[in-house]
Amino acid sequence: MKLKAIYGAVLGAALLGSLGATGAQAADAVTLQLKWVTQAQFAGYYVAKDKGFYKDADLDVTIKPGGPDIAPEQVIAAGGADVIVDWMPAALAAREKGVPLVNISQTFQRSGMELTCAASSGIKSPKDFPGHTLGVWFFGNEYPFLAWMAKLGLPTDGSAKGVKVLKQGFNVDPIIQKQADCISTMTYNEYWQVIDAGFKPSDLVVFKYSDQDVGMLEDGLYADGKKLADKAYADKLARFVKASIKGWEWAKAHPDEAAMIVLDNDTTGAQTEKHQKRMMAEVAKLLGETKLGYLEPADYERTVSILLSTKSDPVITRKPEGAYTHAIYEAAMK
Repeated sequence: MKLKAIYGAVLGAALLGSLGATGAQAADAVTLQLKWVTQAQFAGYYVAKDKGFYKDADLDVTIKPGGPDIAPEQVIAAGGADVIVDWMPAALAAREKGVPLVNISQTFQRSGMELTCAASSGIKSPKDFPGHTLGVWFFGNEYPFLAWMAKLGLPTDGSAKGVKVLKQGFNVDPIIQKQADCISTMTYNEYWQVIDAGFKPSDLVVFKYSDQDVGMLEDGLYADGKKLADKAYADKLARFVKASIKGWEWAKAHPDEAAMIVLDNDTTGAQTEKHQKRMMAEVAKLLGETKLGYLEPADYERTVSILLSTKSDPVITRKPEGAYTHAIYEAAMK
């Protein structure tokens, strides 16, 4: 009897170990690829991980920072991520080239992109752009700019009637060093870097893309559409979206604390408390007031319409089909 009891205890322990090893009790793994480096632009995801929201959803989430040499679309195409944070123009361009990206949730409901010009350049309105040098980000970030120039009818070849495009690095050096009259900035990041460099708001003329009717959808969550047919995979992503939204809601309600969580996750040491707190306050303005994480069809259609209007250097050549789904969001909200 004693031997049987010992054998039963050993067998029970082995079965429990086996269940854990086979994943019956293990959390589902999700890898998130960010569009850029660790900063408050992505605070909601870091908060969800730090506060245990992902763990509560039975998820083991790995957050991979981006950088100048990392294209999220290529990462997910190669199987290196389950979900990516991407701007819709870049996602749709990649989709047309064969990467089956599908928007499953829209984090930023407003555009934060701007063109910031030195007032000393004499530029007061877009009609003053011809003959000037404009700094532009590439790697998929140039699409809104090209759409804007197409709307204005301005060539980007440096001709007298057009503008000269300076391929801008991910910094604000061109306006500081007077290499460009205007540079690309985000409301939550580079604009404040220009201010910190010694410029006063009165020294600058800022054009928000949204005010020029060329503001497109930026940070959204994209997955491989082919995998969404798997119910278990779709369920995993629905839990991920729900926990992420919870993270963003917390970050919006506690911006300073969220910024500190981001700093705790910055392994480079490049970020500062002042900048991250300021960034989080600005990012909160882009999240929308209601239905956080929901992709408004009208916003999607507007983005597609603007992209299709770029005739000279088209971002996409046809209207996408099946480029977004509400199924994951709706499942997350149940």
